[in-house]
Amino acid sequence: MNVVDSSGWIEYFTEGPNSSFFAGAIENVDELIVPALAIYEVFKWVSRERGETQALKAIAHMQLGEVVDLDSKLAIYAARLSLQSKLPMADSIVYATARTHEAKLWTQDDDFEGLDDVKYIAKKKAAK
Repeated sequence: MNVVDSSGWIEYFTEGPNSSFFAGAIENVDELIVPALAIYEVFKWVSRERGETQALKAIAHMQLGEVVDLDSKLAIYAARLSLQSKLPMADSIVYATARTHEAKLWTQDDDFEGLDDVKYIAKKKAAK
């Protein structure tokens, strides 16, 4: 199973330099777990940068995976992970979602670097 954090989704949808790193996890929708929080973050970013029509297209693809809502059990687990790993709130929710589903977390967010079951790639600057 795979979880892609918001930075990975945005990289994929904008065809950024690391998009191929995320493509396999994103395109294998049968193995894809999508935190509802990622839908919020991606919709907001894509709407602001590319318009609501593009944001809705992005979200439609995200919803091909299994969307996981934040409930109290996941929230408490995320808070514990945040305390242990010093992760910010949103990152801890995404990480808790991955851990709960025994999934790999795909990211280019350096907050996750070195954590268990994380597939990390350093963010590259887009070519001009």
